[in-house]
Amino acid sequence: MKIMKNIEPETVLNLSDLVAYQPGQVVSRTLAQNKAVSITLFSFDKGEEISAHKSTGDALVCILDGTADITIGETKHRLIKGQSIVMPAGIPHALEAPEPFKMLLTVVFPS
Repeated sequence: MKIMKNIEPETVLNLSDLVAYQPGQVVSRTLAQNKAVSITLFSFDKGEEISAHKSTGDALVCILDGTADITIGETKHRLIKGQSIVMPAGIPHALEAPEPFKMLLTVVFPS
């Protein structure tokens, strides 16, 4: 059973190149998804956002390009390329793009 999708095996890749910026949009590309884990690439155009929501799993955000504003609970964090943060399960979080950014999102769900 193939777990990874939308990505070539045994190929050296730049993850940032696998999801393109689109004017006025948030674009996503799912790399893996099952009951234990979800791995998704995202690109956000400047001014785009995902409003506050909760997840049942812990979510690791890795910024691949640009700058992101991430709010976890009541605390706002500004992350730049190369930085990461965990958004804990059950706590509301939101993402905003003060400039275009790309991220890798890995969510690990409880078993």
